[in-house]
Amino acid sequence: MNKYIFSTAAAVGLLAANGANAEDYYVSLSGGVSMLSDSDNMGSFDGDFTTGEGTTIPAGTVLPDGTAVGWSTDFDTGYALSGALGRDYGFFRGELEVAYQSNGVGSHAGVSAGGIALDAEDAGVLITGSPNIGVSVGDLVSDGQGDVSTIYVMANALVDVELGGRLTPYIGGGVGVGFVDVDYSPSAVGIIQDKSTAFAYQAMAGVAYAVAPSVDVTLGYRYRATTDVSVEADLFSADFDVENSASIIEAGLRFTF
Repeated sequence: MNKYIFSTAAAVGLLAANGANAEDYYVSLSGGVSMLSDSDNMGSFDGDFTTGEGTTIPAGTVLPDGTAVGWSTDFDTGYALSGALGRDYGFFRGELEVAYQSNGVGSHAGVSAGGIALDAEDAGVLITGSPNIGVSVGDLVSDGQGDVSTIYVMANALVDVELGGRLTPYIGGGVGVGFVDVDYSPSAVGIIQDKSTAFAYQAMAGVAYAVAPSVDVTLGYRYRATTDVSVEADLFSADFDVENSASIIEAGLRFTF
């Protein structure tokens, strides 16, 4: 984890540097919509898994340790909030940002294990010792409940494109750490309810409009993501990598002091 947050320490050093002039520092607040990309949840059984009663798969079928298992997930449009403390160095801005992002699960589909499609199987196949429960795996997981939420701590660098007027475009990027909470509970069945930490990165672009000498209104886009998030399943013993990347449209305020 230390390697993930090393870059944020650099931002703190920039903000604490000596020789600041009036209006070198700023605080920004923003909020917007988060469009989380679909995730291909890829993993494998951690130990031998014995199936329950499926439709064509008999109860007691053993899938050995390491058998691949996975499915795809799509998400509802969610929201993102962020706040940053920064310093303007003239040729660029450096800032330390804390952000929160959350997206509800839309649905899951395409469940497979060992290369065998399971959507048409009775959902009892997923639970060792279970009889048929009268609903297919596909129907069970299509009812998407739960969410993926992330707290980000980011060190950012941005460049303003000075046009000589009130409107100032900007571009930038950042790296840091994401604290990710994955809740996959289709049909109120807790398949994955786990937290993990991952390296995070982002790119951003937008415009700022000066509405007062020390106040800007901002409108921007950012692509923000973490590396694959490693989590453990609750319903059966398996490890998964969940994808976590989003496009965000946001508006905010920036106050210089």
